[in-house]
Amino acid sequence: MDNVGPMWKVRRELAVFKILGALACAGLAAYWYAGGDVPGVVLAVPAAVLLGGMGLRDILAPVRLAMDESGITVVHGFAGRRHVPWDAIRDIEVDVRRRWGLRSEMLEIDTGDHLHIFSAHDLGASPTEVAAALRRRGM
Repeated sequence: MDNVGPMWKVRRELAVFKILGALACAGLAAYWYAGGDVPGVVLAVPAAVLLGGMGLRDILAPVRLAMDESGITVVHGFAGRRHVPWDAIRDIEVDVRRRWGLRSEMLEIDTGDHLHIFSAHDLGASPTEVAAALRRRGM
C-alpha cells in the first residue's frame, strides 16, 4: 500500500487460527469419510472451505482500512482495494449493540453507493477509536 497514514488490519493470530481451524475441519472430514460418516463429512467440508477462505482473505488483504491526505482505502470484495476520497464519505458511525451481556461495535462508513462495515477484529482496534481518528483527519 502506498498510504503514509494510519492503517488498521487483521491481527495475524486471527488469520492463523482460521487456517488451523480449516485444517482441523479438513482432518475431521477425512476421518469421518474413512469411517463412512456422511453427515459428518457434509458438515466438516463446508466449514473447512469457509474457514480456509476467511483465513486466505486475512493473508491476502490484511489491511482493511487505511487513511491518507486524499481519503481512505478500504478492502473491497474478497481481497481488492478501493480508494474513497474524503468528499465522497457521507457519514462515519459506530453501531454499538448489547446482547446477552456482551457489547459489540461495528464501524460503518457510508459513501452513498457503498456501506463499508468493519468489526474490531477487522481493524485490530476499537471501532470507536478508529472512527474518532477518521473524523479528526478527514471530516
